[in-house]
Amino acid sequence: MNFIDEVRTYLDINHEAVVQSLVDHIWLALLPVAIAFVLSLPIGWLVVRFGWVRHPVLTLSSVIYTVPSLALLLLLPGILHTSVLDPLNVVVALSLYSLALLVRTVVDGLESIDDQVVQSATAMGYRPTRRWFTVELPLALPVILSGLRVATVANISMVTVAALIGIGGLGQLFTRGFQLGFYAPPIAIGLVLCVLLALVADTAIVLVQRLLTPWTRAEDAR
Repeated sequence: MNFIDEVRTYLDINHEAVVQSLVDHIWLALLPVAIAFVLSLPIGWLVVRFGWVRHPVLTLSSVIYTVPSLALLLLLPGILHTSVLDPLNVVVALSLYSLALLVRTVVDGLESIDDQVVQSATAMGYRPTRRWFTVELPLALPVILSGLRVATVANISMVTVAALIGIGGLGQLFTRGFQLGFYAPPIAIGLVLCVLLALVADTAIVLVQRLLTPWTRAEDAR
């Protein structure tokens, strides 16, 4: 039996478990990104609006991102008073990593806006809230969504680490393959599904960016 036949046989026998691992992987990876994206917008605005907030917030974000993911997953149960196998630990950990990355991206995006554009909107009578949603945020979106792409792909990769402490996701296929004496089919299936999921998520964000920022297409066409 060749390798392709072994993969097909494994899928025939374990397709339900593979599908469940994929579903678990999707929500464990994407929910933290969504949470971090929502939180990063007001935090990034505060950093840009109040200069004294910049250094402590960006320094803290850098420190958080350097903490090893496995160590954080083992520390969080004691902090959150959850069990080691609680998926909440993964959601919180990846939300922190995504937030650390996205806050800096939001700051970069907002700071990339030409001051004259903001001043022109103010002169036209735009109040701060309206100016934020109709001028500043749309102009910062290309930079912000680029950071979102990086955070999303990074999360899809990092979720696999959760399998080392028994939490679901495609990483379970890796551990199962190692437990079976480096049995390649589940490892290959997990690897292919992780890559495909990252490609699909990245493509979806690119399409959303093109939809929300049509003026960038016009600039690229020049």
